[in-house]
Amino acid sequence: MAAAVPLLVPPAERAEAVAASGSEDQLFVVHDVSWEEYEGLLAALGDRAGVRVTYCEGVLELMSPGGPHEGRKKILARLIEAYAEEAELPLSGYGSMTVRERLAARGAEPDECYVLGTVEDGEIPELAIHVIEKSGTIDKLSVYAGLGVPEVWFVKKGKLSLHVLGPEGYAEAERSRLLPGLDVAALTEFMVRKGDQTTVVRAWRAMLRERGRR
Repeated sequence: MAAAVPLLVPPAERAEAVAASGSEDQLFVVHDVSWEEYEGLLAALGDRAGVRVTYCEGVLELMSPGGPHEGRKKILARLIEAYAEEAELPLSGYGSMTVRERLAARGAEPDECYVLGTVEDGEIPELAIHVIEKSGTIDKLSVYAGLGVPEVWFVKKGKLSLHVLGPEGYAEAERSRLLPGLDVAALTEFMVRKGDQTTVVRAWRAMLRERGRR
């Protein structure tokens, strides 16, 4: 745990910050970080809410999400979970669960992640979701490819993009591999719909039920 202390206040030559104000995301990048320092920082942070940590081959990103970021990831999560309930799918969510692999020198904490069934110790999620409000240094797809996560979704500027892992890396897809029956275009429309989240989710459920009766 002691190894993490220098990262909390790193030397200027190792760190850079992306300035933000108000409710925007706060992003802090540290270079030349060892795996032991990364794991030490994770141990120091523990279950502290509000910080997402990404690591890739010596580069560490600390991101504290703002209100808009958290709102976008939360409405998307509620819509996905409502769909799973209506479709009677055994979907389990694990929030910002830390996924890491020492041999790949990679680790990540998505905004939300899911599996069909349950995650056992050491297993990876089948779907990871990232809301991108501020671009960082690390290529998130490179991280998730090294971790072997089958599917990654990005939310950026109100648009949802799906990326499915294949032999040549990730390819953008129009449909989800994990949730093939999900109408992604309709999901995106409800994700950006104005109004409180509960009202939007109720309308989403009503639409799903109406389609199910046809």
